Amino acid sequence: MSFIRDLRVAAYSLIRTPGLAIAVVLTLALGIGANAAIFTLVRGVLLKPLVNRGEDRLIYIRQSAPGIGEENAAFSVPELQDMRASVKTLSAFGDFSAMDFTMIGLGEPRSIRGGVVGGTFFDVMGLHPVLGRLIGPQDDGPQAAGVVVLTYRFWTTALHKDPSVLGKTVRLGSLGDRSATVIGVLEPCVPYPQDTEIIANIVTSPHHLSATMVTGRIHRMTELFGRLAPGVTLDQARAELGSAYSAMKKDHPEAYAQEANFQIGVKLLRDEITSGARTVLLVLLAASGLVFIIACSNVANLVLARTVRREGELAVRVALGASKGALRRMLLAESLLLCGAGAALGVISAQPMVAVLARYAARFSIRALDFKVDSSLLWVGAALAIVAAVSLAFVPRLPSSGTSGTSSAKPSGLSLASGSARITGSTSRRQRIFAVTQIAASFVLLAGASTLITTLIALQKAQTGLDTQHVLAIDVPAMSFGKTPQQVVDFYKEAMRRIDALPGVSQTAFGDVVPWRDGSFGTLQFSGDGHIHVAGVEDPRAQSRSISPGFFAALGVPIIAGRDFNALDDNNDSNKEPVVIVSQSLAQRMFPNQDAVNRHVYWTDPVLQFASGTDVEKARLMAPRRIIGVTADVDDQHVVPEPMVTIYTPFDDGLLFGGRLFVHTSANPYTLVAPVTRVIHDMSADQPVERAATLEDIRAEVLTPDRLNSLVFSVFAAVALAIAVVGVAGVLAFSVSARTREFGIRLALGSEPQQLLKSVIAEGTVMAAAGVLAGAAFGFALARLAGGYFPDVKMPGALPVFVSAFVLMAVAVIASVLPAARAARVDIMQALRSE
Repeated sequence: MSFIRDLRVAAYSLIRTPGLAIAVVLTLALGIGANAAIFTLVRGVLLKPLVNRGEDRLIYIRQSAPGIGEENAAFSVPELQDMRASVKTLSAFGDFSAMDFTMIGLGEPRSIRGGVVGGTFFDVMGLHPVLGRLIGPQDDGPQAAGVVVLTYRFWTTALHKDPSVLGKTVRLGSLGDRSATVIGVLEPCVPYPQDTEIIANIVTSPHHLSATMVTGRIHRMTELFGRLAPGVTLDQARAELGSAYSAMKKDHPEAYAQEANFQIGVKLLRDEITSGARTVLLVLLAASGLVFIIACSNVANLVLARTVRREGELAVRVALGASKGALRRMLLAESLLLCGAGAALGVISAQPMVAVLARYAARFSIRALDFKVDSSLLWVGAALAIVAAVSLAFVPRLPSSGTSGTSSAKPSGLSLASGSARITGSTSRRQRIFAVTQIAASFVLLAGASTLITTLIALQKAQTGLDTQHVLAIDVPAMSFGKTPQQVVDFYKEAMRRIDALPGVSQTAFGDVVPWRDGSFGTLQFSGDGHIHVAGVEDPRAQSRSISPGFFAALGVPIIAGRDFNALDDNNDSNKEPVVIVSQSLAQRMFPNQDAVNRHVYWTDPVLQFASGTDVEKARLMAPRRIIGVTADVDDQHVVPEPMVTIYTPFDDGLLFGGRLFVHTSANPYTLVAPVTRVIHDMSADQPVERAATLEDIRAEVLTPDRLNSLVFSVFAAVALAIAVVGVAGVLAFSVSARTREFGIRLALGSEPQQLLKSVIAEGTVMAAAGVLAGAAFGFALARLAGGYFPDVKMPGALPVFVSAFVLMAVAVIASVLPAARAARVDIMQALRSE
């Protein structure tokens, strides 16, 4: 009951000081709201269990080849078979291959991302259907009927939860065509390793039934999952998998080049899924923690100032017999009311903040795609409110029972006076420490934000070598159902001819990769005139790209030597010599200080032995090809261009992959989307035409994570800076108020007002300098510590640090001007009478 009475008294006391109460509540709402939102997101993405049954027994197995830059080399079918035969610590394996399909039969024709899985996949993953059934062992084998499972997100967003989809037949196209029946809808789950719309059995992909997949040990495109056998630990499974993998490499040395440094890694699936977002979210959590520290430091200064103003009241209470415990309980009641109100406001503001941050985190982890706010937001807010309340209640020093109410009561840190409040050295030091803490934390955030902004500016200014503003890229995936390869090529040739006839179109070209959007298709080994193959050592690697004549002109890429392809360059004509165009980096590497034109290159990668076609066609694929042109490097993978070794072949040279049209125009490219779509649909109503965007906008989309990083951390830094500025100004204003008599005496003794002005500004500058130095030391130590756990965390450069220090010092000086001007304008007589 006594504490309830303290709460009532505290409420009455705070009502009498509405300005201070509002300032404290708003400041705490910022700190508590940001931390509650981010911790809720961290919990949902990093800590919350997956929906997969027995997820603590579910592992992800990765093969990598860091020697050739392959972070995820995937597995081949023979490798999977060897694992299944020799590994006993896993009860089952699940395999998943990502494939791009064109799908007809469920609404509009569309290009979709799909997964091809074996019959054990869903059992291993511990997933269940919400409608129908999932793919099982009965759906394995080349004689099985084609079946498809829809992912929950695709079913809800594209098909609006239509239950009648079960039993419908769809036509899937991808390196061949198959029909399949929709048999179920998967429950909501984390879409890993790919965010797919459908998951199909192996028979739906003719490529998976080919010799390339079945017998090609070096044809790797399968992701591998496993479930730990009962009683087996992760370390035991890792050891057995490593042993089996070593034996496999020893038995097949030709498939594991020594310089590629093939390795196998094993981790829990949950850890694998969250690895991409872990560093970003934990750094974000640390940033929000700094904002909380800044907010609490600012509020602590306000509480200290209010305590000094109330020193007479506190001394009277002590004189009347109040114990320190009773006074501390009274302060705790006030802190709880303030922090509770701040937490309530913070939690309310955190809900929309969580939604925004979830979209931000989805750039780094697919688990954030389906994130939902839960009760953790409330209990995190309540916990932070309690921590803040207890901390603030013990910030002020209280008068002891022996305090007499005179200025000699120095042990308490408080002094009674008949007029204005005065602060003792202890209280003044604590106020300055809190102000310096705010500046130090702000410096760390400001330096981090400056680093991200500097990086973003550098990325945006990087020259791509492409005409990004005037080129419209459109996905027009190859539809081979009922067509020969030549008919598919003819379709694109006619489409380009018709698009070229549209008003405003300068050039239309075909390519198989949209820069920065379609990802990497890997590289192949090749050789050339004069290159000597060394046994046991891989040949150089190059990207392979299929393009039409006019591709380089459409994208604004110069041809440095030789010429472009033309209509006469038909690599399928056995009477003509196959021709290629190569990148400048390839020419310089293979033919240094020589003219590469009319030299020859040829593919040597052993994976091509599994290519489809007759023996004559395979021989022609590996045959030497004459270089007819050298073009500037086109890096279609990296935002900041790097030297690229690329071989370009005519797009009518064999089976087409991808299917992208590039339209160059001097007008607004987006005005061509409707006419181009109409042209293609006039030719084939079932042809998907999707994802039309300029290269400039595609590149901007790729930079979105960097832009979001800069924006989020800049907001944190701005909030921290604003609170810190208010804190410095508040400390100096209170100091000036408490030293009114001192300033009056100094003026009466002949001091110039300018001297007082300079002294107060110098006081603020010293606090800012101390904060910057403390922040630099803390930030350095924090970056070194974090770098040991998170390799992505780097030290900021000199420019961001200097800019951050300059901004903080300048803002601190500006914040000091108003209190300094007040000190210089002190009325001498009024100041002397105030005591």
